[in-house]
Amino acid sequence: MNGRSLGYGLAFAAALIAPWVAYPVFLMTALCFALFACAFNLLLGYAGLMSFGHAMFFGMAGYFFGHVVKVWNMPPEVGLLAGVGGAALIGLVTGALAIRRQGIYFAMITLAFAQMIYFFCVQAPFTGGEDGLQGIVRKPLLFGLIPTKDDRVLYYVVLAIFVFGFGAIYRFIHSPFGQVLKAIRDNEQRAVSLGYEADRYKLLAFVLSAALAGLAGATKAMVLQFATLTDVSAGMSGEVVLMALVGGLGTITGPVVGAFIIVTMQNYLASFGEFVLVIQGVIFVVIVMAFRKGLVGEIVEWWRARRRAA
Repeated sequence: MNGRSLGYGLAFAAALIAPWVAYPVFLMTALCFALFACAFNLLLGYAGLMSFGHAMFFGMAGYFFGHVVKVWNMPPEVGLLAGVGGAALIGLVTGALAIRRQGIYFAMITLAFAQMIYFFCVQAPFTGGEDGLQGIVRKPLLFGLIPTKDDRVLYYVVLAIFVFGFGAIYRFIHSPFGQVLKAIRDNEQRAVSLGYEADRYKLLAFVLSAALAGLAGATKAMVLQFATLTDVSAGMSGEVVLMALVGGLGTITGPVVGAFIIVTMQNYLASFGEFVLVIQGVIFVVIVMAFRKGLVGEIVEWWRARRRAA
């Protein structure tokens, strides 16, 4: 067993016992944001596409889930599928237009779409406007076989969803598709000269990232039993960028570490009020200046240098 497999095994074992030593709702929220950050990292870290509007997929999936479960009285698994499908559809429309541009212009198009989605959510009746969509009842999963009212039981469901999403991203990255994405990120003109249709690969990466972000958003709505405007705001789009950068862009586990750090800070520093943002800003500046590849990125680089020296 190599070091990576051992690390994943220990992390999974720790995840299994975590709800017995920590608050399950906090852990579930952190896992949802970790999956969201991993989905964003798939787009920026491996495809080189900077999105300033990823919160629209995360937040809208929560609204889709809540509406399907609360208003249509459908099972939660149908709500999760609705969240993923809705986010993927929005990603397809947004990506089809955004990939026509590159760099800052691509990022600004995603931001423009995100702002349109935000103001749509303010006005649309099914979202509850500024009050949000509240009172989403936790219903048993898998056609009534798995009770979800118990936080610890629901935690293992959320953990399974996270492992599925994380495993899918890992598979994408280590497949021929992922290698082509890296080639496009590093030198798009060369990839095109080799016969790859860069726009098609970028669009597929955008839709996959949107769908996984939607899975995270729908799961969060299932856990917290509400969906609000905060989840579709520009602040949430900036927050997921911060998570990915703190952990390390282009690393498979970096966004997970970054998400847990940011969520832990928000949870345990809530008594400081708005100063939490100041503290986050200071940490962000320190990491960018001292750990330019993120915490996990710097550790990986140090380990590789050590192995080469040995």
